[in-house]
Amino acid sequence: MVKPYSEDLRRRVIAAVEKDGLSRREAARRYRVGESTAVKWLSAFHGSGRMGPRPMGGDRRSVLKQERAWLAELIGREKNLTLALISERLRRERGVRANVSMIWKFLRVQGFSFKKNAVRRRAGKG
Repeated sequence: MVKPYSEDLRRRVIAAVEKDGLSRREAARRYRVGESTAVKWLSAFHGSGRMGPRPMGGDRRSVLKQERAWLAELIGREKNLTLALISERLRRERGVRANVSMIWKFLRVQGFSFKKNAVRRRAGKG
């Protein structure tokens, strides 16, 4: 995985814009970083005062962990749900935004499985 740029370089680019009056693009050229990189660094600095890189890797907290009991109850109660319907219900009823792939990964990791049953089988040749 690529390492983030040093905090020292970030500070120099931000200082070149803030103190020296360079444009973001000029500062990017001076310090040989991408223009979009300099723009993002300055936006983060102005928005939150952050100069350092965001944390990389580690445990990313799932918003769905808090909804596990609700999801289990919903899935147990309603058998013909699609992931898109679950996503919509989460947004509407619980105020949680989660896309289909996020829900699928969470359900798989949590051990939920969806088995085909006789009712859902395709009709044979007639």
